[in-house]
Amino acid sequence: MDESSDRPHELSLDLPAAHSAERMARTVLRQFARREGVAKAEIETLEFVASELLANAVDHGGGGRAMEESDLTRRVRMKLFVAVTAGGWRMQVSDEGGGDPQDVAPLLHPSDMPDLEDERGRGFFLLAQMVDSLDVARSDDGLGLVFTAVKMYERRA
Repeated sequence: MDESSDRPHELSLDLPAAHSAERMARTVLRQFARREGVAKAEIETLEFVASELLANAVDHGGGGRAMEESDLTRRVRMKLFVAVTAGGWRMQVSDEGGGDPQDVAPLLHPSDMPDLEDERGRGFFLLAQMVDSLDVARSDDGLGLVFTAVKMYERRA
């Protein structure tokens, strides 16, 4: 990406709330980030963050843990938005699973290390370590939540 430009380049995907769509979104995101000249290590971070947030949308945001779109009992969507600039990136994942941001917010920044013996429950902890900010709010359509992750790059002189 042209280092002199801070104009964001954007990717926006509207997806069925199924794990198969999560996998496809990671592939599209990887291609987008490569085209934008994002460093390989940052692409890996982008993919991990997207994967965790999209998986959360499938499992807890209305998708009912659907593996394929045909597993959905109703038309449930999730959205991925990524804006990349020379200085970093911002990602938003929204779902349609209801929920209260005040109930979820404390999970985004746990004060204690999660139990490493548990099979689940480490995603938000790991995400918080990888990004500069991680927040949750009610989605604009009021149907669910929107998670926002921001990562800034170190400026090279």
